[in-house]
Parts: sequence; C-alpha cells; structure tokens
Amino acid sequence: MGPAWLWLLGTGILASVHCQSLLAHGDKSLQGPQPPGHQLSEPAPAYRRITPTITKFALRLYKELAADDPGNIFFSPVSISTTLALLSLGAQADTSALILEGLGFNLTETPEANIHQGFRSLLHTLALPSPKLELKVGNSLFLDKRLKPRQHYLDSIKELYGAFAFSANFTDSVTTRRQINDYVRRQTYGQVVDCLPEFSQDTLMVLANYIFFKAKWKHPFSRYQTQKQESFFVDDRTSLQVPMMHQKEMHRFLYDQELACTVLQIEYRGNALALLVLPDPGKMKQVEAALQPETLRKWGQLLLPSLLDLHLPRLSISGTYNLEDILPQIGLTDILNLEADFSGVTGQLNKTISRVPSILQDRNTGF
Repeated sequence: MGPAWLWLLGTGILASVHCQSLLAHGDKSLQGPQPPGHQLSEPAPAYRRITPTITKFALRLYKELAADDPGNIFFSPVSISTTLALLSLGAQADTSALILEGLGFNLTETPEANIHQGFRSLLHTLALPSPKLELKVGNSLFLDKRLKPRQHYLDSIKELYGAFAFSANFTDSVTTRRQINDYVRRQTYGQVVDCLPEFSQDTLMVLANYIFFKAKWKHPFSRYQTQKQESFFVDDRTSLQVPMMHQKEMHRFLYDQELACTVLQIEYRGNALALLVLPDPGKMKQVEAALQPETLRKWGQLLLPSLLDLHLPRLSISGTYNLEDILPQIGLTDILNLEADFSGVTGQLNKTISRVPSILQDRNTGF
C-alpha cells in the first residue's frame, strides 16, 4: 500500500449570514424584580468563549482569499473552523495545539476542553428548531474499512460535534466518492452536489462538513418588481446586465465616512440577518484592510432604521478553494506536513492531510 492520505472536506451554502441569537443577552425584564444584592443572572453560553475567535479567523481567512484571488469570495467560517477543531480531537498534544492556536485560540486563556465545549454549544444553538428559517450543520467521518478507529475518538466527536462515522471501501475510489457525494447531497436537500473531488486509492479517510441555510426575507422582494435586466458595475470600466430586485422598505443603514462605505443590514424571518458593505469607488482595499471585529461592533451600534429605495442584484455563487494553499498563510502550516500526528484517530502512525478543499454552492438571494 502506498502512503496514507487524510482528506479534509468542507462544504456549505452559508454566506454572510449571522444569527442574532449568538449575540443577544438574556431579557432580564422577564426575570421579575430581585432583592438588592441578590441579582440573578444567566451564565453566559459556552459559545461566547469561541465566537470572537471565529470572527477573527473569518476575517483573516477572507483577507487571504481576497489577496490570493480577487473577485467573488464565498465561504463559511463556521464550517471550516468546526472541521479543524473536530480534527484536532484526533491529534496528539502538539499537533492539536498547532491547530487550535492556528485558528486563533489562546490555550492559556481558553483551555482545549473549553474550546470544544464552546463548539458543542455553538452547534447546538445553530441547530435549535425555528419555524421561520432552516439552518443545518453536520459533520461526518468516512473511514476506510481497513482502519480500526479509536472508540474514544468516535465517542468524542459524536458528543461534542454531533459527528457520525461511516465505514467505506476506499480501494474502490469511484464508488466511495459517489457514496459520499450522495450523502452530502441528501443532507443538504439536493443543494450541494458533487462536492468531493476525485481522490486516489491511497486515501484512507475523509472528514466532511456541510452547512445548509434557507430563509425568507423579513421584507420580501416582489417578483413583479424585479427588473429583468439592469446594469451592475463590477468596476469603473465593466458592467453586467443582471436581474435586479427592488423594494422600498425600512432597513438598518449607515454611511461610514471614515472608511468611505455604505453598510446595510437586511433581516431574514427568524434570528438571522445579512450585512452588506458597499465601498465607495476605489475604496475596496481600504475597507477590507479595516475589517476587524471592532469595526463590525461599531457598525452594529451605529446602524439606524431608514426608509430605503433598495436595488439589489439577484445572485448565485459557487466556487472551490484549495485551502491547503491558504491555511499555511494564516498560521496553520504544520498540520499539512509529515510531522503532524493524527494517530489519535486510529492509533496508527501519522496520516498526512493531503488536501483541504472547500466547495461552496449557493443558489441565489431569492425573493
């Protein structure tokens, strides 16, 4: 048998969507009056230990993707960070620390166990049922039938990440690839298809993450007010004719004079929203350079309801990133070399991560 390869796969259709419930504080008005000095407070959810780090990781990754290949960028930081954190459970101490520190965690301030409990809390919160939107995040591990995975690892990924492990015959790479693609397609209701590229018979493991989001706008766009074609300017010299949705509605909005950009928040039904940022002509790099968690917090405080005459293009995005080329640029170099130790998965000698593709598919902004 040739060298053993470990694949890491992230798939999804989640773009710039942020669940408000992840930032909302408990409504103390519902607790009733409390005697002085005996104020009751709900303990902070465990996910609050990790969401600031995920936000910073998302912005670091975005800037690297933008520098590497300017153009449309579409990825799910929750998918990628969750998959890497899950992988760290199967790594020995040094490699596990490299992964979590590469994501941006300070292991002195936030112990490893707290990080995994934070991801467990985050995934549980995202999975809470809602009658107004659907958000589904899943992780699955496909292991070659020749491997004997450690039961402790299987128990840990199921308890903390809700991940299921499946036995597969990787010597029949064509059939196994089809089976994994079919599994992800079913889990995402047919929206994510052919997510797994071809792989060799030396592959022994595939770790897959999928994420599915579907919701309607709080203020729907009328299909009858969607112009068939309008000019959308890509840059000063290039314009495209695209379908443009139109409405006059109240939305939270601001113009940031310092950064020279317009910021618009559009709500979905349920606890989700989209944040759109439109730089002034020639100011894209300036805005990208200023993207920090503090910037997002500032915008959240300054957004005010405004009656807008809104024109928004309908869009559909899909793309593939080879993250093994990107992750080393943001501090995750050593997980891709022969020294990385993932023997915690099966107890066998090191398995090398050969590829980290991320395949994203989105239908459109919709009505």
